[in-house]
Amino acid sequence: MGCELSFSTGAARLTLSLGLMLAAGTCSAAIYSCVDGSGRRMTSDRPITECSTREQRLLNDDGSVRQIVPPTMTADEQAEAEAKARQAAADRVALQDAIRRDRNLLNRFPNEAAHTKSREAALDDVRKGVKFSEDRLAELQAARKPLLAETEFYAGKPLPPLLKQKLDANDAAAAAQRSLVQNQKDEILRINALYDLELSRLRKLWAGTSPGSMGKLPPSATPVGKAGSP
Repeated sequence: MGCELSFSTGAARLTLSLGLMLAAGTCSAAIYSCVDGSGRRMTSDRPITECSTREQRLLNDDGSVRQIVPPTMTADEQAEAEAKARQAAADRVALQDAIRRDRNLLNRFPNEAAHTKSREAALDDVRKGVKFSEDRLAELQAARKPLLAETEFYAGKPLPPLLKQKLDANDAAAAAQRSLVQNQKDEILRINALYDLELSRLRKLWAGTSPGSMGKLPPSATPVGKAGSP
């Protein structure tokens, strides 16, 4: 059998009501109790509206405290709580990711020699690209010399269209190769910087630092498809 209860103020009345319920043995009620802003103790069989901004006690039928019901949050408090919960969840995901990546790092590089080998492999193709571009620049410079020599015959005169076209093409090709060389040298610096960060982290991990305890890991410097890439 269920029971519908509604209590007024006063601890004596609550005690009497609880006693009657226990004597009858007909229901096990959840009783809400609180003290309102005026100092009145209030009880009810459901959350008390007058105490929505205050802590309420949920009592068992023997008068013992079952749980503490926190105040109802305002819209701003609710938004703040949700933001904190989202941040906490994001922090947990970031920690799990850092632990996973640190463990992967240790698996890929059990020692410094393995890391050095991977660094050299990552740099190899870029260095080859620099060498190719520098060789191509030398070829373009060699091809430009006879064109410049030919321009001496036209001192003070407009250059023939074909000669001008060849010089312009040579200039454009040389500019493109110089840009490639610079980009590739910048890439070498980037790869080395990332490998330096990895090595600093690895040395701590090899020494016993717990995976994930150092925070976010920088992006891997190892190009996709290279040995040792994640």
